[in-house]
Amino acid sequence: MVQTVEGKVRAELAHRLGGLRGSVETALPLVVFALVYVTTDETWTAVLAALVTAVLAYGMRLLQRSETTFVRQGLIGIVVAVVFVSITGEAEGAFLPGLLRSGGWALLLGISLLVRWPAAGFVIGAVLDDITGWRSNPAMLRLADRLTLVLLAPMLIRLAVQVPLYLTGEVSWLAISRVALDWPLHAATLAVAGLILVRGRTPLPDDSEPMPD
Repeated sequence: MVQTVEGKVRAELAHRLGGLRGSVETALPLVVFALVYVTTDETWTAVLAALVTAVLAYGMRLLQRSETTFVRQGLIGIVVAVVFVSITGEAEGAFLPGLLRSGGWALLLGISLLVRWPAAGFVIGAVLDDITGWRSNPAMLRLADRLTLVLLAPMLIRLAVQVPLYLTGEVSWLAISRVALDWPLHAATLAVAGLILVRGRTPLPDDSEPMPD
């Protein structure tokens, strides 16, 4: 039985970050897109190959009656990528949605730290069924600050690596970086967050006593 706030949050983060298969399924359509594009120099042939890959991965999950969250993200992601390719007229446009997503999350997480409402606190609040009460608890607020910084770091790393590649039109290297910075960063994020959470000993609030306002 989980006895600490950190224990409950650790379990929730592990679930939300997903595993190796989920990360591969999310990234695979764009990898196929890049491989076909580099081989054929045909943008729409690469788009079709990526769409087929995403649909097949989704169909496999349905046949196995297993979790479809991450493969569904991959399917939606490649559809959005097709839209951006159509808009930009360039193959590297397929990677622009991911860059915008990372930039948006980095901005959101950074602002949440600046205004002293660290975003990870809402994960803590959701786990404890008290969406804002954590902010009145100094120990939980410190925990939220640290976890938000851990979640912000991979976003900044992705942007630092991938933005220059996008600006120079390096489609194949964008695909490689997408894979290299996906599951490994997920694993590293979970490991660092896990270290913080394992060391923490914040007691769970008593259900009979509401968290302080």
